[in-house]
Amino acid sequence: MLKHRGFPGRLSGTDFQFTIRRPNPKGVTPLTRRERFSDRRPPDKRADAAFMAALWAQFGPEPFERGNLDAGRLSWLFGREVIPATDPFDVADYEALLVIDETVARASFPDAFDGEGAR
Repeated sequence: MLKHRGFPGRLSGTDFQFTIRRPNPKGVTPLTRRERFSDRRPPDKRADAAFMAALWAQFGPEPFERGNLDAGRLSWLFGREVIPATDPFDVADYEALLVIDETVARASFPDAFDGEGAR
């Protein structure tokens, strides 16, 4: 499992996790598309926006390996802002390649792109 060096481990001051420390011994947690309803709590929305900003700052428009990114946090963006970069795509593979759909991500999280990240 690739560890993304420099990627934030969690949202500062919260328990919202962005990365995992080691592979799950029971197997890889599959990515699933989670619905984001409009009545989500503000802290959850901030965590999604911060995670999207961190993804953009780290990877920009380039494909990236899932690696140690938290499946739960990634699933809130999967299928919309973060999409598979390859076909076929294995949702339960740490080496699976993902890419940010910049058009959708900018529409969903415009503040995440304010600094334009590292790219």
